Amino acid sequence: MTRRSDRLALAAVVFTVLFSQVLLYPGVPQLVESLGGSGELDASTPFLAAEFAGFVLFAGVWGALSDRAGERGRFISAGAAGGALAYGALAAAPPIPFWLVLVVRFVGGAFTIGAFSLAIATLMDFGGGNGRNMGAAGIAIGLGTGLGAPLGGQLYRLGPRVPLAVGGGLLVVVALAGLRLREQATAGGGTGSRLLAVARSLADEPTLAVPFAFGFADRFTAGFFALVGVDYFQTEFGLDPAATGALLGCFFLPFALLQYPFGVLSDRIGRVGPIAAGSFAYGVVIVAVSLAPSVTVVAGTMILVGAFGALCAPATLALVNDIAPADERGTATGGFNIVGSLGFLAGSVVGGGLATQFDYTTAFRVAGGAEILLALALLPFLLRLETGGSDTFDR
Repeated sequence: MTRRSDRLALAAVVFTVLFSQVLLYPGVPQLVESLGGSGELDASTPFLAAEFAGFVLFAGVWGALSDRAGERGRFISAGAAGGALAYGALAAAPPIPFWLVLVVRFVGGAFTIGAFSLAIATLMDFGGGNGRNMGAAGIAIGLGTGLGAPLGGQLYRLGPRVPLAVGGGLLVVVALAGLRLREQATAGGGTGSRLLAVARSLADEPTLAVPFAFGFADRFTAGFFALVGVDYFQTEFGLDPAATGALLGCFFLPFALLQYPFGVLSDRIGRVGPIAAGSFAYGVVIVAVSLAPSVTVVAGTMILVGAFGALCAPATLALVNDIAPADERGTATGGFNIVGSLGFLAGSVVGGGLATQFDYTTAFRVAGGAEILLALALLPFLLRLETGGSDTFDR
């Protein structure tokens, strides 16, 4: 395989993992019910959280294993194969205790993060321009999330477990493709857990805490919409999974399509404006979603949520690239992704808890308000970090 085809193959891995994951979101309440869960938010919260717990706890394990072995292709394949088995097992499962469903979700997450994180890491190892490689990853992430929700909503028309079966089948394809990847990893000599390396990178470069905080908050809102947003749309407006998927697509598609041009913008004007203004506006429109009186207004507001999210997200990741020393960028980016996974996990758990204990409006206000307060509180630190942009995207 050529370098170009390897880059495309790795981007396809990233796309497929996220696409398979987001396929489930529009009908999570119906899926959980078919698997024996009860109580829409009560059961949906641990269902989503279990997978992301696996993501967080095992991201560093896969990195350490592949570093020691000095290769990534077989580990990408193994991660995808394990994820496919977990999806397939749930799709075909007879009635089983719901705690066992959660165990399978956790194990599936522990495997799937291997394929995702190692594909990203291998892209970062490529030559030919960091902007090009990050661009390939960004497009794959955006398209995976942007297409997964609306298509997943349509698949739910065929049955509550159909998205699971389709996602598992796609991960089988990734597992087979991973065996054909050329080896790109540099043996790490047993450097230990990347979680510890992330902690060391923060100790060496404390200013990374600023983009990490924004990354956590952004993914917090994504986890919030995956659980609370879906339940809110279906409860308040009586939408089915197909219509719910279309509404989620109103967020994910502009979020995907606008990331690259907004990333180029941050290269040209600096990171502070897109991060600060984007995060503030992002928080405002999240709150506005809960105040929208009709599905049409909700759809328009969700488009704005996606647009403002796309304004701040690539600039935040690029700021990590600007701050981190050249030989620590891989670890710093890995830390950013781990913190983001923690944010998604927290968004699902905290958002579900707020909606259950109080109401949807309170949950939306907390999620959006946290983003607004973060933008205001960290603005002085952002101004000190202004780098003027480093052509991360515009090359």
